[in-house]
Amino acid sequence: MQIGSALRRWTWLVFGCLAAPARAVLPDEIQVYADDINAPGQFHLELHLNTTPSGRSTPDYPGEITSAHGIRLTPEFSYGLTPDLEAGLYLPTERASGGSLYVAGAKLRMKWLPVHARQGGGMFAGLNVELSQVARRFELDRRTMEARPMLGWRSPDWLIAFNPTLDIELAGPGKNQPPDFAPSIKVARSVTDWAAFGFEYYTDLGPVTDISPYARQMRTLFAAIDVDSAPWIFNFGIGRGFGEATDAWTVKMIFEIPFD
Repeated sequence: MQIGSALRRWTWLVFGCLAAPARAVLPDEIQVYADDINAPGQFHLELHLNTTPSGRSTPDYPGEITSAHGIRLTPEFSYGLTPDLEAGLYLPTERASGGSLYVAGAKLRMKWLPVHARQGGGMFAGLNVELSQVARRFELDRRTMEARPMLGWRSPDWLIAFNPTLDIELAGPGKNQPPDFAPSIKVARSVTDWAAFGFEYYTDLGPVTDISPYARQMRTLFAAIDVDSAPWIFNFGIGRGFGEATDAWTVKMIFEIPFD
């Protein structure tokens, strides 16, 4: 498969699905899942850090802590169970704009990746399922389940990853509502043996049966770099939001903490 034709095919497929609306959610983890998975018995720790220099400051509901000027730090612990299965735990925290510190809750996940890309490149596919319990001050629907398919293609030079995510509310006002559709895409091009540049695009379409008006859709485009030069392994991105319900600017970082 030619790189150019594959890139065009995936780009048109994904952007045909992307449009977006909005609901208040804790932006603790800003990441497109690709085919990364721990080996059996491997323990891994990542730190997700992001901040919103310019963002939403008006609460969507009474008591909500908005994202503007907040700093969010989330350790993610993961452990490889089999070559295709990985368990994970998130512990999101936030320093709000007023200086108060909060532990937002906890999130458990299970990642399944039955289709791996070949060594020289190819398709990958899997599913990540996440259960979360978050304080009401961050999410009105405190208990949720996320089903995140992981679809994509990689080669020595390119990575294309697509997550057509469904968010299902298990408690709160949204409990009996249809799932929320929040697709995202990542396209990255290797520029050296240890670094890749590209973009990540995150959207929220709202309930699958009731797409929000375009002006209220959430859309954020990140310019991002991935560095893999041990012991420095990290992702860094600057995001520009579009739509009246989206934070204007967000800066994010993901650091891998080495244990080997």
